Amino acid sequence: MLKWEEYIMGKYKEVLFMKIIICANEQELDRKAAEELANHIRRNPDTVVGLATGGTPVGMYKQLIDMHKNEGLDFSRAITFNLDEYVGIPYDHPCSYHAYMNDNLFDHVNISRDNINIPDGLSESLEQACTEYEEKIKSVGGIDIQILGIGHNGHIGFNEPGTPFDSITSVVELTASTREANSRFFDSIDDVPTHAVSMGIKTIMHAKKIVLLAKGADKADAMAKALYGPVTTDVPASVLQLHPNVTVFVDEGAGSKFPTK
Repeated sequence: MLKWEEYIMGKYKEVLFMKIIICANEQELDRKAAEELANHIRRNPDTVVGLATGGTPVGMYKQLIDMHKNEGLDFSRAITFNLDEYVGIPYDHPCSYHAYMNDNLFDHVNISRDNINIPDGLSESLEQACTEYEEKIKSVGGIDIQILGIGHNGHIGFNEPGTPFDSITSVVELTASTREANSRFFDSIDDVPTHAVSMGIKTIMHAKKIVLLAKGADKADAMAKALYGPVTTDVPASVLQLHPNVTVFVDEGAGSKFPTK
């Protein structure tokens, strides 16, 4: 049993160490986060990578594309698993995470299509699709490095406040605030799906290393609560305090409410 699992069962009280890097701006954050991931791939070409979507990692993906084109960063043996996908929208829909990943990374590097894994939000049996996703992650030995963003309400993946820490890949209902935040990618909030398939918190926490990215002052409250507040399902990202290998990259805005020494 891992220490974070002991913690949620009341058997372990220590909060573990995180490496927190405050970057001067978004560009520095993008570069450092890309270097973190690239170094893993260089050391182990068969690295299993958990990938995030949304606005935050776009710059990191651009840096990785540049590293592929200019430095020969090789994705041919890497295996990827995305955190989530909306339920009910076609994969070629411009707001699907299949389309997002193709546009922002996969179409521009030499990754094998056979090694790309994204949750199936169109399956006739979503429950079975979730089970198969968990089994696929286990079959390759688990995720070596998981990239995360954070929602304004502290969610990771689409694990909204109140999600149990022992959750695994499942269909989740999106909160009104999350749908509102994501409506900027759609024509209107009415077009934003109400549900998604998301890796669970337990799935995320079983990654060997986690890299959390946050940009902008609008994420400052969530980041302060996640890293320095109590560990609680009210702030899902707070569980990361219990993971033994987390690196956090924030710009000055996102880190502006961290306690000072």
